[in-house]
Amino acid sequence: MGLFVDEAIIAVRGGHGGDGCVSFRREKYVPRGGPDGGDGGRGGDVILVADRNLNTLVDLSHATEYAAGNGRPGMGKKKYGRSGKDVTIRVPVGTIVRNAESGDVLRDLVCDGEQLVVVKGGRGGRGNARFATSTNRAPRRAEEGREGEGRTIRLELKLLADVGIVGLPNAGKSTLLSKLSHARPKIGAYPFTTRYPYLGIVKAGEYDTFVMADIPGLIEGAHKGAGLGDEFLRHIERTRIIVHMIDIVPQGGPEPREAHKIIRGELKDYSEGLAQKPEIVVANKMDIPGSVEALAALRAKTGIDVLGISAITGGGLNDLLRAILVMLQNTGHE
Repeated sequence: MGLFVDEAIIAVRGGHGGDGCVSFRREKYVPRGGPDGGDGGRGGDVILVADRNLNTLVDLSHATEYAAGNGRPGMGKKKYGRSGKDVTIRVPVGTIVRNAESGDVLRDLVCDGEQLVVVKGGRGGRGNARFATSTNRAPRRAEEGREGEGRTIRLELKLLADVGIVGLPNAGKSTLLSKLSHARPKIGAYPFTTRYPYLGIVKAGEYDTFVMADIPGLIEGAHKGAGLGDEFLRHIERTRIIVHMIDIVPQGGPEPREAHKIIRGELKDYSEGLAQKPEIVVANKMDIPGSVEALAALRAKTGIDVLGISAITGGGLNDLLRAILVMLQNTGHE
């Protein structure tokens, strides 16, 4: 899927309006021609457009300044100046647009093709033909074009997925996504095995499909900014359900009950709404010796009917798919 970038800060400026024109008719047989200076053209706007074919803000992290075209000045014979060219910036569906200075949300672009004029171009100045009156038939003044609006904006991308996979690092989230879909997350042997969220389209049966997101591993304190976690907790907010993966036989990490408690705590501390999302708790690595006993102990301690799977061997994945489809059908679309 390429590099995932979920935040960008860009400066945008509307075009300057064109100046109005001071001009008088100079035609044969019209010795006292009146004012005929035209208006200047308006400056171009900068427009954001949501595009469902995009899934990253990476292009905007390289080009950080966008300026629309300036309006052309007015001309004689009451000719209007040409308007400045608009600049269109395409962003992924799910992009939140904020004022970078105040943090205020300007728009949440959630529909394909949705547009936001983020800064407007300046108005063109009026030509002297506009100022002619019965008492001033030969005005020699015109207006200058107005400056376009300018601001710095912060773009934040929230994934639009049906299912979000969460869990501590190395729980097996990326492996599960790669097994269920054609996504190929980058997996490495370091604490945060996935550095960017990945999306995959999962086909379950002949007709049912859903979008699943692999959210990078959380650690305790993620909601306060520890590790990479708080950068990605916001992506889970838009998922319809959560698949909470637990390493049932951890090699040195927290025990399954503690791992479950840590993630639940992080979700709740980030937002109550996030903690209340429908959840399927999954015990991964059921192919390893001791996993059956560990799963029974986890079920007993939590009182939850935890689903056992092996993302590596594929064991239990059909049961997981069925559980996901049932839960998606029961939750409906937001």
